[in-house]
Amino acid sequence: MQVHGSYKMSQIKTITSGIVVGILAGTAVSMFRWAIQHMMAVMKGLYTGILAHPVDALIAIVINLAIGLFVGWLLHQQPDIKGSGIPQVEGQLLGEIDYRWWSVLWRKFIGGILAIGSGLYLGREGPSIQLGSTLGQGVAHFTKQVGFDRQVLISSGAAAGLSAAFNAPIASTLFVLEEIYHNFSTNIWVISLTSAVTSDMVATYVFGLKPVLYMKSNPMPLQYFYWVVILGIILGILGRFYQMVILRVSAWYQKIGRLPWYLDGVIPLLLVIPLGMFFPRLLGGGSDIIVHLNAAGYSTIVLCGFFLIRFIFSMISYGSGLPGGIFLPILCLGGLIGAIVGSLAIAIGWVSPEYFSSFVIMGMAGYFAAISKAPFTAILLITEMVGTLTHLLGLAVVSLVAYGVLDALNGKPVYYAMLQQLLQNTKANDLGRTVQITKPVFAGSQIDGKLVRQINWPAGSLLTKIVRNGIEIVPSGQTPLRWGDTLYINVSTKNQHRITETLTRLTSES
Repeated sequence: MQVHGSYKMSQIKTITSGIVVGILAGTAVSMFRWAIQHMMAVMKGLYTGILAHPVDALIAIVINLAIGLFVGWLLHQQPDIKGSGIPQVEGQLLGEIDYRWWSVLWRKFIGGILAIGSGLYLGREGPSIQLGSTLGQGVAHFTKQVGFDRQVLISSGAAAGLSAAFNAPIASTLFVLEEIYHNFSTNIWVISLTSAVTSDMVATYVFGLKPVLYMKSNPMPLQYFYWVVILGIILGILGRFYQMVILRVSAWYQKIGRLPWYLDGVIPLLLVIPLGMFFPRLLGGGSDIIVHLNAAGYSTIVLCGFFLIRFIFSMISYGSGLPGGIFLPILCLGGLIGAIVGSLAIAIGWVSPEYFSSFVIMGMAGYFAAISKAPFTAILLITEMVGTLTHLLGLAVVSLVAYGVLDALNGKPVYYAMLQQLLQNTKANDLGRTVQITKPVFAGSQIDGKLVRQINWPAGSLLTKIVRNGIEIVPSGQTPLRWGDTLYINVSTKNQHRITETLTRLTSES
């Protein structure tokens, strides 16, 4: 067994790299977020002005058609800017997808601003994650980092992008570790946290300290927690329905559409005009309606109507393939579900009206926890975005219940399912190449405690390095593997997906 490298110098390099990526991602995503906000305000004014000045309808149609054609041209040039970008980032970190960083960066930036800023029911967080990860890839390119070092920079950029989008550095770090990278090794979480905190500082300088979804609220007393369980069950069931629809909507576009796939965005861009005329508060990712739910005093019928509009048009918006995410729209739908359940509980006199906002907050967490199957991220994300720790117990209970219900309904993490769809539509890689992937060894896995030679490694894979507690180990047949190890494995691009799945089963908990 050979051990080499300086752990202390490695950590200094890791933190420095995280700061660089964080500054770049924080700056880019802050510009992205600022541009979307200002364009949204302009377009909202244009849509609402149509009722008083009908000629504005023609202006809106011309503008949105131009946006659809231009963004379609960008998509045709670079299909990897399609959708949220999170499945593409996950595919990169698994070694199954790769693309040129600059080609994606500027097109995703411009295309995302135009698509989201037009008022479509899309979120900024997915594109922000891809923008950050692409900047991390750019840093790796200029510093000539390859293999695992390149993957670390990409993952840190993803954390920085989400952090700048939501001002939630802790949850952003956990989202990358729990949902995207599936790896909790020291180097990865240190650089991800560093870049996330750094980018959050940049975004805070631009947008201020106020949490993105700040609302005054009172935590739910334990005597009402049976409502938390009921809400969690409803969120789990509706979360599974959301997954079933979102994973099919692109195929529906292909069946009913007569336009080339990259011009499907013209459809929602025209439909958003009447929605903007009559429901301007529902435009965009949904943060505006969320923060006003408590004070607006909407009836249960109105809340149900808002939910149906948001659900249907979110699907139409995302299914078109325009650059934009589902992260914030999911939170909005969850908040509306919580508001509906809360308004019913209050109407029948079983809950005090002062706890209405608690239903909204828990609804956001539970719906996201179910759909993404990332309960830890959901709990921390809503805590940071709302700006209070007082709802922590309720968030934990509703997230676990919703997660359990969706799992019982055979739901899979939505971003992983989207990645599988993406890979099915991607051309086969060059069969003669190999890529390096990393796999963490979990406690209780099939290979935990075994020697390298005792493991039935899949054909087409080669273990090249082990990192244990920050120390690099060159493996031999007699090297024991332990939980907490990070394995560096060269994998043939022929049958890469099958090999990666086999390695995941070997290293995951039994």
